[in-house]
Amino acid sequence: MTNINFKVDKTKCINCKKCANDCFAKIIKMSAENTPLISEEDEQYCIKCQHCLAICPTGAISILEKNPENSKPCSNFPDSEQLLNLIESRRSIRIYKHENLPSKDLQKLKEILKFSPTGCNNHKLHFSIIDDVEVMDRFRNRTNNKIKKILLSLPINSVKNKFAKYRKEFLNGEDIIFRGAPHMIVVSSPINAPCANEDGIISLSYFELYAQSRGIGTLWCGFAQICLKLFPELCEFLQIPDGYKPIYVMLFGPTNVKYQRTIQPEEYTITSVKGDSNIDNMSFIKKIKRFFWNI
Repeated sequence: MTNINFKVDKTKCINCKKCANDCFAKIIKMSAENTPLISEEDEQYCIKCQHCLAICPTGAISILEKNPENSKPCSNFPDSEQLLNLIESRRSIRIYKHENLPSKDLQKLKEILKFSPTGCNNHKLHFSIIDDVEVMDRFRNRTNNKIKKILLSLPINSVKNKFAKYRKEFLNGEDIIFRGAPHMIVVSSPINAPCANEDGIISLSYFELYAQSRGIGTLWCGFAQICLKLFPELCEFLQIPDGYKPIYVMLFGPTNVKYQRTIQPEEYTITSVKGDSNIDNMSFIKKIKRFFWNI
């Protein structure tokens, strides 16, 4: 039987039932004394979201050995316009200083990762972080040498379009893949996680915006992600656990680049759904098309 150690300080509990009403698993019940409790039989259904600890207005609830006095208050929200400007100002950074971030910044970036939401509160992501520029250089050189051997073995006309330009630049010594970044983070997920790919992308999105708020450059790196798939030994270098797959790669570090204004992006198509489409008369052919588009 799972012991989640659900405890209620009856001297603080005001019997408001907020914890019971907010419990996703519906396992918090009110006792005859009108205080919350979870039966031993129901403990196995707890998804460990800690919503009960977070919502209690008086800090009466502890769970999973987590005590409310060790949590921060949810009152210091950033100004919405400042947050909007942070999002609008985000840029992909491809020019970095060849030096380590201060240890304080690195530690703060690591701490934010545990707050990333995951599907079904799976919370089993793994993060491989290269936080030393010398280790990053070893990884960079190993990967670039592998790519160089492949490019030199391919006929020139087999690499077309924009990749032909990348080939020339790469063989001339430009760090096309890692852009000289001193640090890298790779998020990996168990192959059987319910939302493996989504969890990883969400976590790096949180990481990126927090890095931006500290003046730290980031870059979503698809080239590096491809390298991890092509060369499994790189996953061993990164100490990715067995049974995990790398979801995506982000480069990060200090940069001299400072953008002065936001860009003016093209609008996405946004549909305000009215709910009056005659979907009952949708043709079988269109249903088949939609099915294949969905998968």
